[in-house]
Amino acid sequence: MGWRRAARHEAAAELVEVVEFDERLVWLRRGRWLAAGLLLVLLPEPAMAYIGPGAGFALLSSFLVLFTTIIVAFAALLVWPFRALWRLVRYRGRPKPLIRRLIVVGLDGQDPRLTDKFLAAGKLPHFAKLAEQGCYRRLKTTFPSVSPVAWSSFSTGSHPARHNIFDFLDRDLRTYLPLLSSTRIGRVERFLNLGRYRIPLHKPELRLMRKSKPFWTILGENRIWSTILRVPITFPPDRFYGAELSAMCVPDLLGTQGTFLLYTTRPATEKFKEGGLRIPIERNGATLQASIDGPENMFLDGNPPLSIPMTIALDKQAQRARVSVNGNIVELEPHKLSEWVKLTFHAAPGVNVSGICRLMLLEMDEHVSLYMTPINIDPEKPAMPISHPSYYATYLAKKVGSYSTLGLAEDTWALNEQITDDGTFLQQTYDIDQERQEMFFAALDRLRRGALVCVFDATDRIQHMFWRYIEDGHPAARGREDAEHKDAIEQLYTYNDELVGKVMRKLGKGDVLMVISDHGFTSFRRGVNLNSWLHRHGYLALKDGTDGSAEWLRDVDWSRTKAYALGLTGMFFNLAGREASGIVQPGEEAAALKQEIIAKLHGIVDEETGEIGINEVFDTHRLYQGPYIGNAPDLLIGYNAGYRTSWDCASGVVAGPVFEDNVKAWSGDHCVDPRIVPGVIFCSHDLDAEDPALIDIAPTALQLFGLSPPAYMDGKPLFDARSFATRGS
Repeated sequence: MGWRRAARHEAAAELVEVVEFDERLVWLRRGRWLAAGLLLVLLPEPAMAYIGPGAGFALLSSFLVLFTTIIVAFAALLVWPFRALWRLVRYRGRPKPLIRRLIVVGLDGQDPRLTDKFLAAGKLPHFAKLAEQGCYRRLKTTFPSVSPVAWSSFSTGSHPARHNIFDFLDRDLRTYLPLLSSTRIGRVERFLNLGRYRIPLHKPELRLMRKSKPFWTILGENRIWSTILRVPITFPPDRFYGAELSAMCVPDLLGTQGTFLLYTTRPATEKFKEGGLRIPIERNGATLQASIDGPENMFLDGNPPLSIPMTIALDKQAQRARVSVNGNIVELEPHKLSEWVKLTFHAAPGVNVSGICRLMLLEMDEHVSLYMTPINIDPEKPAMPISHPSYYATYLAKKVGSYSTLGLAEDTWALNEQITDDGTFLQQTYDIDQERQEMFFAALDRLRRGALVCVFDATDRIQHMFWRYIEDGHPAARGREDAEHKDAIEQLYTYNDELVGKVMRKLGKGDVLMVISDHGFTSFRRGVNLNSWLHRHGYLALKDGTDGSAEWLRDVDWSRTKAYALGLTGMFFNLAGREASGIVQPGEEAAALKQEIIAKLHGIVDEETGEIGINEVFDTHRLYQGPYIGNAPDLLIGYNAGYRTSWDCASGVVAGPVFEDNVKAWSGDHCVDPRIVPGVIFCSHDLDAEDPALIDIAPTALQLFGLSPPAYMDGKPLFDARSFATRGS
């Protein structure tokens, strides 16, 4: 089994490298990898977490590999002239591309006001040089200015009503419980019973809910290669002529969006608000023991969790701990993150599930506490499809080593819950960024023509968690005015400037570089609980005997509720014929309710501060139209700077005040009135459009490669094709 896995991974790595240099070379050079490519097609891919990557592999002798190589290489030489002729006929008459390569560097959340400030102070010399060579503008974001919505509009060139992503969360119309907006992951329902084991008879559903084609799919239909690295809302990955590593909404191995684990001898207190689990450590003489629970074991009745024993041996004199897991020893020093640790869960004979995590010893005196990051899907042996082609994730692991695969990889929740500290979070974030830079520059060095897009998350994550230090009087910074990392945001912008400089040095004739952000940023000082407001004003009712403290709106009496808030910016009506227990009639009643709530919330004042909490409430049907407008929230809430959906409201709690201080480390945000938080665009060529928007990038990419944008795209090209050609690229 080990030989087969190693051979398959090595073959995958070298095959992708050849393909990315030039697809024609696959047919003309290195014939031994043609056989490897054939084997990759014939061998089964990993399905979901219940199937180990090694399952089902056929043992082939070295003779068969050599024989297949000779046959396939000979066949390839015979077929190549016909393939070349077919492509010549198929693509004859296609307009000539205006450029050779398009490189898009996404800096999630880079804010134009901070950018202006640091540019004026001379701290961003490479950004300044790029602006001088081409341009620097503000970039209109989407309604709402939420990352999954914005990046979906970036990739498809369309408004949410055409790509169907309106927030991080959607709701189940039958139960009113939250769903991920971007992905549907189903369960296996049919099994074959064999003794104590159950054999799954089908794969669970795995579906991307984003609609409309991303521009790289359209490029691929015209044989233009794209490499897409960690662009949000690409899970499960798109299938196209190119390579893609998925990003936002890739789950951890537990199937969540990021659950950290705290192993501790301390007695349990209240549970974490979100994002973490406490697990007891048991003392057994000189050693301590615990278990690491993984995904459910689909092969056994009751789906018990897969589990690995873990032992911790302390050396207090040396101030070290030795953690033993899977037969491997990990040496830990207090408050230092380990490298990636591989975890292998045994599910059934010949079936293993692999994950990776990082560990940190928090304390080892009277009590012992150990932090474990969310268990990421192992990119070398992915238990779910996280890349296209399926072996691309493995190739990258061979290239750069183990790397984070979780959609929201930086552990913001552990910092929010004060399990980790500022320094640990920054190390984790920069480590992840370095992993991505290695992938990006490896892809850039290989790309001869086509598109390369990579999104770097550090800007978004560090601004979320460190905004408290750049704003006087922020509730989340009380008592931490002299914090060690108060300059983290400025240091990040200068760090990004170095990245831009590295990219610029690799540009050549015929290249266009865009550095963009999907939105800007602002303060999150005060939270707003819209469900509490709806309850107080009679639009939302509670079940008898409940107080509204249950999460996910479980205390709501739907037979008497007209409206409810869910997600970070949306409000829904309990519409008859749409929601399971809807009472608001479509038509005149719904329209009257809409106008009534808009009027009451418009310009609402936070009485404690005297500030306006909500600038404007938007009717989604007036913002955009498209085939998926029926899935949109009925209203979008345009919060003022400093305000956002409260933590209680975001988790479906009705009880509590309407306005309250935000004291969590997550102190900056962008889920506000989108007009407050535009993004940025730096481009190596001056733009012809006067008012660029994020949805304009996709049609611009198509135009630069000589293609006409499809009619469904709402965006418009940022260049005039004739003047661009005249100026030269």
